[in-house]
Amino acid sequence: MKILEVITSMRTGGAEKMILDFIPKLVELGNQVDVAVFDGTDCPFLRILKSQSDCNLYMLGYSMRNPLHILKLIRIMKHYDIVQTHLTYPQFYVAIANLFVHTHIITTEHSTNNRRRGSRIFSRIDKWMYNRYEKIITISEKAEEKLREYLHDNSSDDIITIDNGIDVASFYEAKESRELRKGSDRFVMVMVASMHWQKDQDTIIRAMQYLPQDRFEFWIVGVGNRKPILEKLAKDLHVDSQVMFLGERTDIATILHTADVAIMSSHFEGLSLSSVEGMSVGHPFIASDVDGLHDTVVDAGILFPHEDAKALAKIVMRLDSDKEFYHEVAGKCLERAKQYDLQKTVTAYFNVYNKVYATSAAKS
Repeated sequence: MKILEVITSMRTGGAEKMILDFIPKLVELGNQVDVAVFDGTDCPFLRILKSQSDCNLYMLGYSMRNPLHILKLIRIMKHYDIVQTHLTYPQFYVAIANLFVHTHIITTEHSTNNRRRGSRIFSRIDKWMYNRYEKIITISEKAEEKLREYLHDNSSDDIITIDNGIDVASFYEAKESRELRKGSDRFVMVMVASMHWQKDQDTIIRAMQYLPQDRFEFWIVGVGNRKPILEKLAKDLHVDSQVMFLGERTDIATILHTADVAIMSSHFEGLSLSSVEGMSVGHPFIASDVDGLHDTVVDAGILFPHEDAKALAKIVMRLDSDKEFYHEVAGKCLERAKQYDLQKTVTAYFNVYNKVYATSAAKS
């Protein structure tokens, strides 16, 4: 099959990482997999994608919202058996483009919530959009539950769940970096996520004021428009010497191994790949007790009440002081991560592609 993945950009994120991981696996199964990117701004993931010789890359411009992308998509999509979309603008623009192409379109819903769902106008647009897709794949049961609730659809078999997956072994076998540590013996917390409104690095920064300054450090990995807000917060709380902004990185496994604990503080998630990655390195993982994180982490890592900086600080202090507890949590996290194996995810997606494609072949 010829498969086209369509996404807003390749800046660091779960959907973008999913595409990078999927392409080699799907090619191994005998498929041609290409990618259309709305915003071709240079970034590490995009450079990796360009280096994959088996993949044709269509960079439609340098904007995520330009409606002229629809015309470009019409010309491109007609050459593919399956078109898979990720994130809002690709979902909407591909749905419009397919009115003129009539190929098979599938979308992945990566989150349990978004800003559109609070608007009557957008809800009508979304219902039209989702109805254009032959299959809607959600990345967790909670994401499916929330989408069905939003669409008032409790029975359609066009909405299914396929859990996200990662290559657990590659994360577990990675090595730590002495260079990142810079000779410090501080207890290091790390969060790998974009600095956008959905994420809540703020609570971790606030937790730093309840921890001894000479013993604890927080690394933020990622980019986003909230960075100045977070920098100001750290400075205002006088913890800026403990908060390090590492920027956009591709050596995530190394960073996770080098830190002592990974944290995902968020307002909501789908099924966070960063969370599964954080659990896969053999260290404890801590997360906000919110939709999309609760089911992934409960009974393995440690959940803390949403936006409760003091509760988070207490958890971190115990992990630092109680090594038996530290290793117990770390072991449970690794076992949980093994449930989210990348090969299982790819096989499930490939089966969906085959089913959708076979249906049209039977009709013809």
